[in-house]
Amino acid sequence: MNVCPTRTFETPDGAVRWDVLGEGDPVVLLHGTPFSSFIWREIAPALARDHRVHFFDLLGYGRSERRDGQDVGLKAQTRAFTGLLDHWGLERPRVIAHDIGGAVALRALLLEGARYADLTLVDAVACGDWGTGLFRLVRENARVFEQLPVYAHEALAESHLRYASHSGYRPDVLAAHLAPWRGEEGRAAYYRQYGQLEQAATDEFQHLLGAIPVPTRIIWGREDRFLPPPFAERLHALIPGSELHWVEGAVHAIQEDAPAQLLALLTREFGAGRE
Repeated sequence: MNVCPTRTFETPDGAVRWDVLGEGDPVVLLHGTPFSSFIWREIAPALARDHRVHFFDLLGYGRSERRDGQDVGLKAQTRAFTGLLDHWGLERPRVIAHDIGGAVALRALLLEGARYADLTLVDAVACGDWGTGLFRLVRENARVFEQLPVYAHEALAESHLRYASHSGYRPDVLAAHLAPWRGEEGRAAYYRQYGQLEQAATDEFQHLLGAIPVPTRIIWGREDRFLPPPFAERLHALIPGSELHWVEGAVHAIQEDAPAQLLALLTREFGAGRE
């Protein structure tokens, strides 16, 4: 089985590419930035042995539509996600969300009336001042970065991806992650999405985190450099009854650094081995 979205769902903000693997209780996977559903390539097929796994590329990412003037902010991503849930006919799926996918899943749950069976947040954008480092620099100067020569932009994008992983990437995997961001079109899409990611979109639901109505699991790379451990600890404190699990030796892209450990946590019963 291969994680490569081939089906299309039309939204007012652009076409979203999605697909599904397996049969059973539904699971939905959300990726973050600067990734795509490709980052779930080892996790999705494994989960599909026992579940019907839905995955998709966020607007402006991966194989989904990219265009000038496109709205790819968190509110638009949430509209697309809730539309997909309706399209799929999913009322209470299990939801597993990484990075900004976490913010999308939380907005849908807390502000848009989506319903889940349970929620797993993996190194997720969710609360606090998460726009730090290079992210903040790019967001505040997106128009400057958009003018980078393509070769300089591609070098920056590759460096940023490498910083998300401790173990690194095989050449073919790195090429696949970088493919959507190459060339002039990729450069425009890359800085478009960073320029539109605003902390205000998470501030709107942060005060509601204590009222999350479903079992919630937090999984975090102990060595995360994008969202260091204090982000996980704060999120854990804000969600009563949540589980917090650390993955040792993993940075931000746990799917790359420790897929087996991540899968073991994702398939564990809620409440088992709580930390």
